[in-house]
Amino acid sequence: MILSIVVPAHNEEGNIRPLTDALVRQLAHLSENWELIFVDDGSTDSTWQVIEHLAEQDQRVIGIQLSRNFGHQNALVAGLTHAQGEAIVSMDCDMQHPPSVVPELLAQWQRGYDIVKTVRKTSENTSRFKRLTSDWFYRLFTVLSGVEIESGASDFRLLDRRVLNEIIRLNENEMFLRGVVEWVGYRSSAVEYTVEERLSGESKYTVFRMFQFAWNGISSFSLVPLRAAVVIGLFTSFIAFSSAAYAILAKYFSGQVVPGWASTLVLISFLFGVIFVFLGILGEYVGRILVEVRARPRFLVSRTTAAGSETRSSMHMSTTEQSLNQSESSMEAGRASGAEKIAADRAAYGSVGSSSSERARSAIRSDMNAEELDP
Repeated sequence: MILSIVVPAHNEEGNIRPLTDALVRQLAHLSENWELIFVDDGSTDSTWQVIEHLAEQDQRVIGIQLSRNFGHQNALVAGLTHAQGEAIVSMDCDMQHPPSVVPELLAQWQRGYDIVKTVRKTSENTSRFKRLTSDWFYRLFTVLSGVEIESGASDFRLLDRRVLNEIIRLNENEMFLRGVVEWVGYRSSAVEYTVEERLSGESKYTVFRMFQFAWNGISSFSLVPLRAAVVIGLFTSFIAFSSAAYAILAKYFSGQVVPGWASTLVLISFLFGVIFVFLGILGEYVGRILVEVRARPRFLVSRTTAAGSETRSSMHMSTTEQSLNQSESSMEAGRASGAEKIAADRAAYGSVGSSSSERARSAIRSDMNAEELDP
């Protein structure tokens, strides 16, 4: 398998078939060497029925239905985990990520790039509010985390197999993929695209969900909010001690009581407000630690349209259950064998993974050249 395309979908019954038709046209020159994976993220409409129907018509279409709505990022991770290709493209289902850009992503990958990102051009289809907030967020994220994400970035990208293997290895429950892709490094390029109008339905990203997404990204990569709490706490404490010293000196040297109960109450209220804000920030980080410690699966697969995908899902999801059933004596052996496996995997990814990607690049180059020569 050369190419996998992963598409998360939540209540996208009107977009799935047009997207599939468009992708089939774009990938016609690749023959059978691709798969299209739709991940139904707890849809309440007929999204799954449409996916099943398409899978019956074309064996290259694979459907994965999650047990409930786990969110866009986790649905995307579910599809990436099941993907078998040497090159993996992720895109949205609403047709705002143009299928016509996919061949260009493949061309960049063919030239040796391990990550091919896309950058959104300024378009009338994107509201001014979204453009401004997106630009501000990525600038703030870069400053706070030290990981640079270009303004206009999206989850429309191509990943080489070895890059995806490293991302899946991270196993974070609250994964911010746009940041993780930049963090892992590797050779990358970018392709610009124009956002198309949404074909059907409405955007699932409300202002609240956008804020939640932004905070998840910052808290995943930066400790600056916690450090800011310390700095501001020290600053306000200095002001409080200075005010107290001034009041004591004024009382004993001038014999006058410093007036200003109203201002004192305002200052106290302000300080309490600052305290509770940073307690909230601290609580968010503690909550993230709790989520990671619980080690619950990022997603649960209800059913699939392909037996192979179902098998891969059960293998991926049963790690925790297997570890709970192990005896105390076998746990030590498991840790030792796991360490050996990781070491072997790291060596394999540097050699086998790289060579398989090169073979896949050569194969797709041959297919493209044959298509160009075919009259």
